[in-house]
Amino acid sequence: MGVRVLFLGPLADLEGAAEREFDAPLDWPGLLSQVSDNVAGQLLEARVNVACGGKVLPEKTTLQAKDGDEVALLPPVSGG
Repeated sequence: MGVRVLFLGPLADLEGAAEREFDAPLDWPGLLSQVSDNVAGQLLEARVNVACGGKVLPEKTTLQAKDGDEVALLPPVSGG
């Protein structure tokens, strides 16, 4: 089954896909090593958030996704 990772907004353009599946378990270093270099660079920015299981992580570096989890990579929101 694995971990489903959703790339939202401009992160999907950088990754070249709206979603990908990775082997479980998936932690922060594992996520950074499997996404494109461009996305990994964005994830290191403080303004990009990570959600796991529908909840935004207060500290994204604590990511511990298990088999069947969905991880969403959330770029900053803008608009008016």
